[in-house]
Amino acid sequence: MSTVLIHPAYFGPVSQYAVISQYENIIFENEDNYQKQTYRNRMYIYDANGKLLLNIPIKHRTSIEKNQSNDHQSYKKVLIDNSFEWQKQHWRALKASYQTSPFFEFYEDELLPLYENRYDYLMEFNYHCQNFAFDALGIEPEIIKTKEYFSNPKEMDNGRHLITAKKNFNFESQRYAQVFEPKHGFINNLSILDLIFNLGPQSLEFLENQKLPDINF
Repeated sequence: MSTVLIHPAYFGPVSQYAVISQYENIIFENEDNYQKQTYRNRMYIYDANGKLLLNIPIKHRTSIEKNQSNDHQSYKKVLIDNSFEWQKQHWRALKASYQTSPFFEFYEDELLPLYENRYDYLMEFNYHCQNFAFDALGIEPEIIKTKEYFSNPKEMDNGRHLITAKKNFNFESQRYAQVFEPKHGFINNLSILDLIFNLGPQSLEFLENQKLPDINF
C-alpha cells in the first residue's frame, strides 16, 4: 500500500499502528482542529480491573480567547495542563498494569523520560510518543507532516477518522496474550503499548498480519 493520512496520537490504538505498518508512506495531519474524546489526549490500557482510560489534561481557552478567534482550537496549539500530576499518575498506572508483562522491563528505561520531562504542547508530546513506538517496533516509515488542511485529501487514503476513540471502524485484531486476560478476557484495540509490552519484538509481525480497519470512512 502507498500513502495514508492519519493523526499523531497519545500512544494510539493497535488499529492505527496496523495501518502504519502496512503503508509505505505516512502523512501526519498537522493542521486540523482539536476535538474531544479522541486518541489525541487519551489511551486505553489493561489493568487489574479491565480497560482503563489514561487522559492527558489540557488547558481550555477562556471565553475571551474564543471570541478573539473562533470556537475551534488548532490541535498544534493545544497546551497540556501540567498543574495536574498526570505524568506521575500515568506512569504509576503503566507500571502497575504491565510490570509483570514479558517486555515492560525491556522498554522501561526508554519510556520513562516521556513521563519525567515536561512537555507544553500536546502535539509535540504525541510525536515523541510516536517516535518511541516506532523505535520499539523497529520501523522507520517515510513521514511527512501536512502544511495546510484539506477537507477532502486526494491521492492518498484518509485515515484521520481513526483518531476517534468512540468507534471501532470494524477492527478486530487477532488475539495475543494479555496480562489480565485470564481474569477479564481479551480486550481488543488497546494502546499500542499493550501490544509492545506483551509481544515485544514480535509486535511488528503481528501488526503486518492484521486486517485493517475501514479506511476512507
